[in-house]
Amino acid sequence: MRRPNLDEAVTRYRLAGRLSRAVDSLEEQPPTPTYVVDLDAFDLNASDLVARAEGKPVRLATKSVRVPELIRRALAVPGFVGVLTYSLREALWIARSGLCDDVLMGYPSVDRWALRELAADEALACRVCLMVDSVEHLDLVDALRLPGGPSLRVAVDIDAGLRLAGSHVGPRRSPLFTTEAVAAMVDEVLTRPGFSLAGVMTYEGQVAGVPDVVPGQVARSAVVRRVKQASLRQLRGRRAAISAALRERCDVPLWNAGGTGSVETSAADPVVTEVTAGSGLLVPHLFDHYESFSARPAAFFGLRVVRRPSPGTVTLAGGGLIASGAVAADRAPLPWAPPGLRLTALEGAGEVQTPLRGPSAGLLEVGDLVWFRHAKAGELAEHTATAHLLEGEQITAGVPTYRGAGHTW
Repeated sequence: MRRPNLDEAVTRYRLAGRLSRAVDSLEEQPPTPTYVVDLDAFDLNASDLVARAEGKPVRLATKSVRVPELIRRALAVPGFVGVLTYSLREALWIARSGLCDDVLMGYPSVDRWALRELAADEALACRVCLMVDSVEHLDLVDALRLPGGPSLRVAVDIDAGLRLAGSHVGPRRSPLFTTEAVAAMVDEVLTRPGFSLAGVMTYEGQVAGVPDVVPGQVARSAVVRRVKQASLRQLRGRRAAISAALRERCDVPLWNAGGTGSVETSAADPVVTEVTAGSGLLVPHLFDHYESFSARPAAFFGLRVVRRPSPGTVTLAGGGLIASGAVAADRAPLPWAPPGLRLTALEGAGEVQTPLRGPSAGLLEVGDLVWFRHAKAGELAEHTATAHLLEGEQITAGVPTYRGAGHTW
């Protein structure tokens, strides 16, 4: 566990007091995990993302938020335009609810019910854009649509990984890598009745989603930065070549790219028309150590001490909120406030109890709250029905998460 410096430790002790006092002052004690979002930090993070985009629109990745009120709050910030969704049912709900009328799917969908709904509704077809990367995606829609239905807008997902010496670095997303393959897919969209091309996407996850100034990992961080630089050089050339090929065929109104960790570099590419960000609003602990921006955590969850089994150890109720992705220690929640607490190697974060050790354990009483940060931004909302919104020293509202609103996408 990295030891916080004195200034950081003081800040985290103060944060623990601020969060706990706000929760304990509520008329009714909320269940744990108690999810709190610091709106002061959230709003500053939103402004920072817009500034980092340097004039290009920021599309909000809803996967990293999953709280309708926070989606609405972010979209109200000048510079945020539209959402990138992770589920077609989610996209339909957002479009129907009036939350946003510019909805871009971040992933292809094979949800037959949702595709039928979209293909039968002119208003939805105007608001929701599908993501595709193969002819099979178009074939599925054609098999489901009824005669006379609206034309559907689609964007083409292009693999943005780094390829060197036969290896691939980055998320395994689209099969479309070469200019020729992308052009062939675009030609298919342009010539097939019932579809129109809205744009393309290149998500460079190996740049946007990998920390590169990790304390204690100097050599590894240097390698990560070199990989990022190589990836950006290759991707900039590929984007330019693909853009030139597509301009011979049609206008490409939208070119979406990037993520929280690559806002500046994505926005700097003249081909890119907009960048995507979401995790940068809440800043989970996987986004702590980036050269491109300074972390300002805004999302926390609290667990209560239920027993003190030995000096220097406390046990909390619940806590096993493990993030998705490759199984590793960094997917576990991070004890944050007060500082000086760590998970044990034997038990980690458990479903019904989580022991913590460290110098702060002796200062905690049964019933006290300990505050954690999740490894990822949006997944915390899947574990609770309510997000408590903190402004200054007070919780001013409790608002439903997707789960609290009855949605399990």
